[in-house]
Amino acid sequence: MKFSAINFTCPSCGAPQKFSPATGKLTCEFCSTQTSIEVSQDIIHEYDFSEAVSTLTAQKTQIITKNVRCKKCAGSFTLTPYSFSSNCPYCGTPAIIDFIQEITPKSLIPFTVTHKKAQMLFSKWVGSRWFAPNAFKKYLDGDNKLTGYYLPYWTYDSDTVSPYQGLRGDVYYVTVTKTIVENGRQRQVRVQEPRINWTPISGVVYVSFDDVTIGASKTISRAILDSLEPWDSTKLVPFNEKYLSGFEAEEYTIGLDNGFEFAKAKMSLKIKKNIRYDIGGDQQQIHSIQTQHNNVTYKNVLFPVWTASFKWNNKEYHYAINAQTGKIVGDRPYSYVKIVFAVLAVVAIVGAFWYMGEKGILKY
Repeated sequence: MKFSAINFTCPSCGAPQKFSPATGKLTCEFCSTQTSIEVSQDIIHEYDFSEAVSTLTAQKTQIITKNVRCKKCAGSFTLTPYSFSSNCPYCGTPAIIDFIQEITPKSLIPFTVTHKKAQMLFSKWVGSRWFAPNAFKKYLDGDNKLTGYYLPYWTYDSDTVSPYQGLRGDVYYVTVTKTIVENGRQRQVRVQEPRINWTPISGVVYVSFDDVTIGASKTISRAILDSLEPWDSTKLVPFNEKYLSGFEAEEYTIGLDNGFEFAKAKMSLKIKKNIRYDIGGDQQQIHSIQTQHNNVTYKNVLFPVWTASFKWNNKEYHYAINAQTGKIVGDRPYSYVKIVFAVLAVVAIVGAFWYMGEKGILKY
C-alpha cells in the first residue's frame, strides 16, 4: 500500500521542522526558526464503549506493507505495519501518514522531557546500577541514542457496582495454661492467646474509575507499559500531527475490547481493597464478587516515551522513559564477574576480622 508523507517545512529556509519538547514549538534544525503550534479549543471527548465495540468491524490483524514516498528527497521506504510517523532513512525528513485503524487518536500528551534530558536521566540511572557490566554503563557514550515514540494507549472510565460475600474476622483473646521450661525446670504459666471469630457478611461497594490507562502497543512489554505510570491525563491536548514531527508513532495493536479486559483487572484491585475496608474487622475473606460495569467510556490517546535496548550475553534488555515525568523502567543486566569479586571481597573481610579476633589483635 502506497502512502504520501506529510511533513512541515521551515518558513525561512524550507528545511523540515521537528517538534521541540523544550519549547513546545516546531523548530528548524538548520536555521533554528520556530513555529508555534496553534492551541486547539476542541473539547477532548469520552466515547461510548458499548457502542464502539458493537460497530467495530470484526477483522483479523492485517500485515500491511506501507510504502512511503518522501516529499523532500523523493526516496521510497517502508514503515512497520502499525507505524504512522517516522523519519525518512535517507534525508531524515519527518514522514507522517494516514491511519489504517478504525479508531484514531483524538488527543495526546506532547513530549516535555527533551532528548538531552532523557539521555542524562538514563545515564544517571545506568550508572547507579550496581553489578552492571561496564559495557552497559558505557552504553550511551557511543552512538547509541534514545528513540522517541508516541505509543497508543486506551483510557477507560467506568462506574462499578460490586455485590460481594465474605467473612469478617474479629480477634479476641482467651487465657490458656502452658508449660514452659525455665532454668531447667518446668512450670506452668497463664498466657493470652489470640483467636478469630469469623462472621459471614455481604454487601455492595460502588467505585467510579476515571482514565484507567492501558498500553495498546505490542512494541514494548506489558510489564514496562504498566510500570511507566502514572500519566497525567489532564495534560492531554487535541490531536495535531505537528506534535509528531520528528518522532515515531504507532496505532493500537491491542483492540478496544481486549484493552478493557486489562482495565477490568486493574480496577478489580481497587474494588477488592474497598471491599476489605467495607467488611472491616481485623481480617477479611472475600468469597465472591460480582462486578457490573456501567457508563463505560474510552479514549484512544498517544503518550510520549523514550526507548532504548541493550544486548548482553545474547539477551536483549529493553528500557523506557516516561517523557512526561522522566520515570525510567526496564530490566538490567548483571556482570557475574563483578558479583563473584564482591562476594570474595566480603569473605576476605570477614575472614580478616575472624583471624584478628582469634589472634587477640581486635579488642572488644
